[in-house]
Amino acid sequence: MIDVAKILADLRDEKEQLEQAILTLERLAAGRGPRRGRPPAWMSSEASPKRRGRPPGSKNKPTAQEASPKGVAVA
Repeated sequence: MIDVAKILADLRDEKEQLEQAILTLERLAAGRGPRRGRPPAWMSSEASPKRRGRPPGSKNKPTAQEASPKGVAVA
């Protein structure tokens, strides 16, 4: 037969352990402020792979005078 009192006592013990674990994790999370410095490599490796060179659209665009041949007047 099921002993309800024993089940309730076990559940209360487990509840107490969970509350202690939650408090501990909350203290850990609250104690850490923003970190200074460069993030570790494993954090940046999840981002897109590094692209080398100039970003697209950053080339020097010729002005209207530079685009026309030399010696020809632009009206």
